[in-house]
Amino acid sequence: MKLFYITTLGCKVNQYESDGIASELMAHGWTATHQCEKADVCILNTCAVTARATRQSRQETRSIIRSNPRAKIIVTGCHAQTAAHEIRKIKEVDYVIGHRDKFNIAKTILASFSSNDPERLDHPTDGEGKERSQSSSAPLPIVEKFQDPTSNACHDTEFQSFSPAVTGDNTRAYLKIQDGCNAFCTYCIVPYARGRSRSMPQQEVISHLRALDEAGYAEAIITGIHTGAYGLDFKEKSSLESLLRHIAKEKPIHRIRLSSVEPKELTDNIINFMISNPIFCEHFHIPLQSGDDEILSRMKRPYDSALFKSLVKKIRRKKPFAAIGVDILQGFPGETEAAFKSTFNLIRSLPITHLHVFPFSPREGTPAFNYPDKVPREIIRERCSMMRSLGERKTREFETANIGRPLEAVIQGERDAATGNLKAVTSNYLTIQVEGPDDLKKKVIPVQLDHIDGNDPPLLLGRVLPLQ
Repeated sequence: MKLFYITTLGCKVNQYESDGIASELMAHGWTATHQCEKADVCILNTCAVTARATRQSRQETRSIIRSNPRAKIIVTGCHAQTAAHEIRKIKEVDYVIGHRDKFNIAKTILASFSSNDPERLDHPTDGEGKERSQSSSAPLPIVEKFQDPTSNACHDTEFQSFSPAVTGDNTRAYLKIQDGCNAFCTYCIVPYARGRSRSMPQQEVISHLRALDEAGYAEAIITGIHTGAYGLDFKEKSSLESLLRHIAKEKPIHRIRLSSVEPKELTDNIINFMISNPIFCEHFHIPLQSGDDEILSRMKRPYDSALFKSLVKKIRRKKPFAAIGVDILQGFPGETEAAFKSTFNLIRSLPITHLHVFPFSPREGTPAFNYPDKVPREIIRERCSMMRSLGERKTREFETANIGRPLEAVIQGERDAATGNLKAVTSNYLTIQVEGPDDLKKKVIPVQLDHIDGNDPPLLLGRVLPLQ
């Protein structure tokens, strides 16, 4: 029996791709382990969205090597794509694999371990003849770069996904429907890591959702790098709205949770349609980044704070208990104290339910890397702390407002380790602990939030309601 260990940094798209690699290996008889020291192969799926994420990617690589020096090490993901040379400096790494070849990782492992020497991975030649580690003289493969993603002549338009549909350890499955980005916000490295926007064909989305339903999943989280750009790359242009309407018509799975959609792409039609169709979770995620219009312009974000404000109020007016998550990027060059207060006061004035706060991180190769008027790190940390505290207050207010309400929830596959309770994830993104038997796991049931305890973080305690 061969064991593999895989760990993921970064976004939901990365998690989908890690789950896909794992699914392919398990389909061929390999077994996943959560203990990297026991694995024959260790795979790290990296992130590059911030400098901290890239440091963490390299630190995690070295930690895995220390824990299991005998394993073969594969590093993939956005940091591997954008800075393969940094990963190659870690001599014990056997493979640095970019996004183009990520979908062949399982095949590579299977082919290598079926050779005469099952303890050795064969390494393709990169043509440079570099010695790469103490254990093998074979050179690391070259990470193939995407064509210049800023050019309209770029032909990196093929959408890649796993087949059959990806399943994972979670009770709610991820489905990547879109990859890449054409927006080129001035701070963002992602278009250079993942190339141009490209989408999964609509009927393929439906077939994947049906397969997840047949595999026992009640909820799928449809995600992408720039989800709102779905379908714009097709020869016969489509749209995210068209896909959502098709999903609602076909009803391939019990419920859909839509991941982040840009403010300008979260149209009235999409909001109204999702709110009126129970297949879609009562959950919207809108990446604001800044509440100051001058900073938004410098970021090359194609909206202003007034549009964002109207979106949030519109959702709240039509669906008073919908979850509304927001991304905030603090410390962008030129963010004055007044600009920070504009963002803080905007968030404070709105019924936001969840905040994801990130510090600005200069990414080499992006325009903002060379922008003047850098904000000192200590001020960025202070502003992030203030914004996160505000976000926590907003979340507590939302949780308290839901006490006593009947809520539809999917029961998770694992109980809470500390309390032994079942964990129920509601349509509006609350995780409520309830008592009940194991046969409720993975089922959709009605629950009620009764009490919020005083722990840090607090526990949401409730009960299972009788089926109607």
